[in-house]
Amino acid sequence: MSAIVLDTGALIAIERDSRAVTGILVEATRAAETLTVPAGCVAQTWRDPRRQVRLATFLKRPNVDVAAMDAAESRNVGLLLADTGTSDITDGHVALCALRLDAAVLTSDPDDIRQLAPTLRIHRV
Repeated sequence: MSAIVLDTGALIAIERDSRAVTGILVEATRAAETLTVPAGCVAQTWRDPRRQVRLATFLKRPNVDVAAMDAAESRNVGLLLADTGTSDITDGHVALCALRLDAAVLTSDPDDIRQLAPTLRIHRV
């Protein structure tokens, strides 16, 4: 993997200290890979910063980029959802980020992401 996009399920796995996800992230950091998190995934996960120390620490890493959804990006996500007959905005943004970056996706819902972009490299967490 040269770039990785993490979805909400991957962030939850970080918060739960998943060994599998931790191993992937350690390897990614060693390889100087960029880790991208769509902003909607942060919003879906972020509830109590006092109790989410692992997640907060992860998001502050220098190789982590939180991808915003501006007006142009939101239109692109909408077009992807229309093309695939799906409706989950956050999953759409995950898929779009991964397509743009030629990145693998860490997800707890591989079928949802695959429906949006069947050619992506997907790793279930």
